[in-house]
Amino acid sequence: MLGWLSDHQIVALVGVFGGVLLGLAARLGRFCTMGAIEDMLYGGSDLRMRMWALAIGTAVTGSFALIGAGLLNPGQTFYLSIRWMPLASILGGLMFGYGMALAGNCGYGAIARLGGGDLRSFVIVLVMGVSTYVVLSGPLAPLRNFFFEQVDVTTEIPPGLAHHAAALTGWPLAPIGICVGLLICGAALAAPALRQDLKSVLWSLAVGVAIVSGWAGTQWVNANGFEALPVVSHSFSAPVGETILWTMTGSLRPVSFAVGSVAGIWLGAFIGSLIKGHFRWEACEDPRELRRQIVGAAIMGAGAVIAMGCTVGQGMTAFSLLAISAPVTFLAIFAGAALGLRQLIEGFRPAE
Repeated sequence: MLGWLSDHQIVALVGVFGGVLLGLAARLGRFCTMGAIEDMLYGGSDLRMRMWALAIGTAVTGSFALIGAGLLNPGQTFYLSIRWMPLASILGGLMFGYGMALAGNCGYGAIARLGGGDLRSFVIVLVMGVSTYVVLSGPLAPLRNFFFEQVDVTTEIPPGLAHHAAALTGWPLAPIGICVGLLICGAALAAPALRQDLKSVLWSLAVGVAIVSGWAGTQWVNANGFEALPVVSHSFSAPVGETILWTMTGSLRPVSFAVGSVAGIWLGAFIGSLIKGHFRWEACEDPRELRRQIVGAAIMGAGAVIAMGCTVGQGMTAFSLLAISAPVTFLAIFAGAALGLRQLIEGFRPAE
């Protein structure tokens, strides 16, 4: 290992690298889950949703290329080493999506907006981080463990779509995943609107590269370092709470990939906002709006723990490994967000 850096510092720098790419993509490429859902449901445009799909396809292709090259052991990752719980994916996803609609952003989007000077997002980040830890290891942890205990996988086949396909067909795992990733990319690029928007294509690819870089960097440290650090990539539910804890007790706990990732997004978004000339301090002037955002952030944090991930954690990082939980959770998040948006925009008025 590098003698002048510890294992913890190296994985934190890996997180910073991918985080900066994600932050820049949010500010310069308008890459945003909540925005993509709003555009599709109420804006008559699926461009940003196709950007999300292209990013997923890129992440899947890159991750399985790492697996094929022996640079990533998927069995060591959180998403393929924990038993999949369908009810947790659905319930947690619905909660997260509904909370995201109330808050106006997911954790990733809130950090990116904070990088542009939005102080409302600072509240969302803090409340979501605390809520996550309340359910993950705080007062509500026993209740969460009672209903949704996270149990290690004991079956021979991990809970991955490509792994099950390989077991059924006898085909090699990596080529299956790469083919699926390329198919997702092709489907995303089938629309002329995305193909003609080079900037959107490039930032979508950058997001996929950010996810792959997390896997590659943390796997390398796990294999070559002196400490058995976990193999992880980007997510913004529990890592937000972990970053808050590290900020308060950094002298007692080592820096981590999660802290680097969160800091990287803020830095990338800050740089992006300066490049665009969009940086400005914003605060909430309406107490009702602030109340809605606080409630939404609290629901998001709880939902993310139950679903074992957020829009990025499940919708991107878990998807990059084709974990069975990923598409189920992402669809549940979409449904929850649609419900929340309908409540905010239409007030559940019956259709005329």
